[in-house]
Amino acid sequence: MHSNVYLPDEFLHEMSAILPAHLSMADFIESCQQPLRKSIRVNTLKMSVDQFKRLANSKGWQLTQIPWCETGFWIDADESEVPLGNTAEHMCGVFYIQEASSMLPVTALFPNQETPFLSVLDMAAAPGSKTTQIAAMMDNGGVLVANEFSSSRVKVLHANIERCGVRNCALSNFDARVFGGWLPEQFDAILLDAPCSGEGTVRKDADAMKNWSKASTLAIAETQKDLIESAFHALKPGGYLVYSTCTLSVEENQQVCHHLKETFGENIEFDSLGSLFPDAEKALTEEGFLHVFPQIYDSEGFFVARLKKTGSVAAPEVKKRLGKFPFSKASKRQVQDIEAQLQQQLHISLPNDCQIWLRDDDVWLFPNALEPMLGELRFSRMGIKIAQTHKKGYRWQHQVATTLATGDEPCCVELCIEDAREWYMGRDIRPDNQSGKGEVFVTFNNQVIGLGKWVGNRIKNGLPRELVRDKNLF
Repeated sequence: MHSNVYLPDEFLHEMSAILPAHLSMADFIESCQQPLRKSIRVNTLKMSVDQFKRLANSKGWQLTQIPWCETGFWIDADESEVPLGNTAEHMCGVFYIQEASSMLPVTALFPNQETPFLSVLDMAAAPGSKTTQIAAMMDNGGVLVANEFSSSRVKVLHANIERCGVRNCALSNFDARVFGGWLPEQFDAILLDAPCSGEGTVRKDADAMKNWSKASTLAIAETQKDLIESAFHALKPGGYLVYSTCTLSVEENQQVCHHLKETFGENIEFDSLGSLFPDAEKALTEEGFLHVFPQIYDSEGFFVARLKKTGSVAAPEVKKRLGKFPFSKASKRQVQDIEAQLQQQLHISLPNDCQIWLRDDDVWLFPNALEPMLGELRFSRMGIKIAQTHKKGYRWQHQVATTLATGDEPCCVELCIEDAREWYMGRDIRPDNQSGKGEVFVTFNNQVIGLGKWVGNRIKNGLPRELVRDKNLF
């Protein structure tokens, strides 16, 4: 019980005015004072849900299905010795610790369309929970542009993308208001999980409302209106836009969506989420949005709306100064050489929906669907870096292991638990009675966790620094 949760009187007055008739303020306050149930999402880029269920059973983890996410579960696990975030399964990206309500927007973004989305934009992506969920829904196909305004959070975003085996992503670091003018009508689907006042997060952070004010809420809503207009312009006609927040006020939620409808009229439609999952009607608004108060599903407070763009509108004109694009597409001969050596040394074949691009001595793998955007926007990182060239060939990189390897390659070395701990702490390892030559995938519990290189009877550690952990490991 978090009885010390701070709920300003003015905020409670605002909530009492908008709370649906079938809900009570007493239940709302009581729910806000209850800690959240822990929830996780299975990363199907690494493991199927059925495989994860068997894994959880072997570890004594109790799973309860989250109704709006086929890969999401509330989890009851003994964390007295090792927190879930320090388990081997979490560190190699098999699952992501994610609040249950936070899984709703991505579920809403993917209606049962006949053709998969080839281009998706996540406008406010860090720390990466929804980005990695989108990538899994896309099965690493097409291109996913993940934007984050805060430079300091881009590193966290990239680390999570890397950990989860995402290879179809391009990262950018902009105020998301630029997308409507810079990439007009470029995306099949867009998620705008907008920056907000965070009124729904008090169950996670008892002090979340310490600086709350009505004036601040209204100011944030103006920024949200700018962002949703930008999203509209960046969306292709016929595409879907999901707008979501972890706040509860109508000013930051319903009114932002109505602003878009009022601005673009018949070119935007509200798409009802009433059939998204069983019992969705308990949180349904008259417009078809989901306004999730914490007591409805015993979760964080959240808001989700799905909108469809039905017509084209001229985007704002912008002047671009991008400079020379620093990458060049690999020649046919270079591609053949890279593919041959990758197959010979690591038994890896490159996916058909990607292309090899070069920058100085670096070899990159870009999604084909990214190419129309190259030269239109400056990305901070695109696709995955697979190699560095040197005089004797190629030095393969960590993301070859996390995004392309399956663990069935003959150059895999299965580690014992002690060696796996050493690996995650960034140290070289000496597997018992083994030695070899060249680069090798290291695995633990049959999951690929990295790429190393034999030096006699020692495997030199190739784990990127941002993924190194220093204590309390499985």
